[in-house]
Amino acid sequence: MVSLRTILLLTLVYLALTANLQPLNILTGVLLAVGITAVLPHSRQKLRWRRLPGMVLASIRYAFILLYDLLASGIQVARIVLSPKMPIRPGIIAIPSGCTDETAVALSAHAITLTPGELVVEIDDAGVMYTHMLDVADAAQDILAAQKMRRELLQKIL
Repeated sequence: MVSLRTILLLTLVYLALTANLQPLNILTGVLLAVGITAVLPHSRQKLRWRRLPGMVLASIRYAFILLYDLLASGIQVARIVLSPKMPIRPGIIAIPSGCTDETAVALSAHAITLTPGELVVEIDDAGVMYTHMLDVADAAQDILAAQKMRRELLQKIL
């Protein structure tokens, strides 16, 4: 059952982001909110208010870490591409997600795929992400530590 509070909240977020209170834009916000609530499953998990500050802080930290990874990987890929010798050693490595929650596995895979030079090719039933990397030798050591940090933050968020 779709909650009117959820639709109202999503509509208000949309209106705040667009900063446009024209009737057509309000209708667009309501239609988007109804569409989102119809497509996405409703979580049966109650929000625990005591956990909320930790969840928000973990979300902010996760966003900054993701932004840093995007910038650092982008610079690394640009360096590789602009190098006359193209020093790449591409390959596929297996990265255990360490998560039991499908949402956490999907968010981890999304974070990996967003970073330039890395692409999750497949996720098996055990949650192992097979990831194509532009330079396996350099990145393979760091990726496991990064995944551990992602997993810990996602567990706090979810």
